[in-house]
Amino acid sequence: MEAATNRSNAQSALVVPLTRNQIRGFWASWGGWALDGMDSFIYALVLVPSLRELLPRSGIAATKGSIGFYGGLLFALFLFGWGLAFLWGPAGDRFGRIRTLMVTIVWYSAFTFLSAVVTNIWQLAILRLLAGIGIGGEWAMGGTFVAEEWPESRRRTGAGYMHTGYYVGTFLAAALNFVIGGYFGKHAWRMMFAIGGLPALLLAWVRHGVTEPARWKQKEDLVRSWRIWQPFAALFSKALRRRTILNSLYMLASVCGLWAGTVYVPAAVTALAEAAGKLGPAAAQLASRAVMLVSFATILGCLAMPWLAEKFGRRGALGFYFSLMLAFIALTFGKVFYLGAAGLPWFFACLFFLGFGGANFAVYTVWLPEQYPTECRASAFAFSTSFARFAGAGITFLVGAGVQRYGSLGIPVALTSMAFATGLLLVPFGAETRGECLPA
Repeated sequence: MEAATNRSNAQSALVVPLTRNQIRGFWASWGGWALDGMDSFIYALVLVPSLRELLPRSGIAATKGSIGFYGGLLFALFLFGWGLAFLWGPAGDRFGRIRTLMVTIVWYSAFTFLSAVVTNIWQLAILRLLAGIGIGGEWAMGGTFVAEEWPESRRRTGAGYMHTGYYVGTFLAAALNFVIGGYFGKHAWRMMFAIGGLPALLLAWVRHGVTEPARWKQKEDLVRSWRIWQPFAALFSKALRRRTILNSLYMLASVCGLWAGTVYVPAAVTALAEAAGKLGPAAAQLASRAVMLVSFATILGCLAMPWLAEKFGRRGALGFYFSLMLAFIALTFGKVFYLGAAGLPWFFACLFFLGFGGANFAVYTVWLPEQYPTECRASAFAFSTSFARFAGAGITFLVGAGVQRYGSLGIPVALTSMAFATGLLLVPFGAETRGECLPA
């Protein structure tokens, strides 16, 4: 009888209705993250055509090696900017999650839009760095808001749902590139960057409909009395130092796999398509289909994350996704890519599993907020998800240099799978928070 009552109570808890602020705040966070995903993947999609136009204008021959090298350099600068996004954390703790969220959205929208009118590679490099600063802050603010505002019984599901936004955004970017590439030809990449300015339209909707989480309001007086550096000091206190270091290392593995690995999917598919005789718009459309497939698979991975995190724990879920990434980055780029045109169907088959493993980022959306108290939660989220990108920027640059040296992106990208091998060794040392409530 008691067991039946407990099951009934558990089922009731699962259907706790959401308030208007929780629903509207979720869609604000999800929408910002979706448009964030669209923005950050635009460059991956237009890498080859944009550099083919801008490198000669900058006095550099647009060879495959140069495109690989300077493409890696711009990815590295973007990641360096994302690394600087850890500075949004104290702002989110001090001034509120929603206020800071709005600023980050406007920031990355403006600098992405300006990328549409650049005339050389160096202008694009500066704007990508600045856009990265805003994009990195949005995830931390949105993820923190959902964790604090949603009911405890639905918080994990909310984290999984929210993280699908990023990959819906990459899917939209690929779909837009598919359409725009066919109509605007060699100038399609400029139109894609112009569309990247659209997220700013979310601002008014967010500003007039969402209030700060009650958890943050309860500690507002405390955090406003802190100096701006104090939340970071708390992250490296004796109680939290180990968690902060380990979380940053896990994120470093994830960053290497995404930005130094799967972000090269469009370029890889373009190369395989051209080897099969599909040139220009046909190659661009095939690359767009590849990104849409990866995005769809990652969305499925995000939806599976809450169940995996409860069944196997946070560490078990992260280990599962890391294992997929280790295996399929090595296989996809180290073996299948070198099959040439004949390997194109197999490459697409591997992309599904590569995409599903890419949902490892969703684990952080539920796991990081569970490890830190309210007064430094946004700073912890921002630091852990951003600071590792400095090292990731260096590794991404090395991948670009490797592409230039080998004259191929296969082996250099395949080697990034080793980051997940290291991550798997560290996973058992993380703090397991399954079954625990969000700290006050």
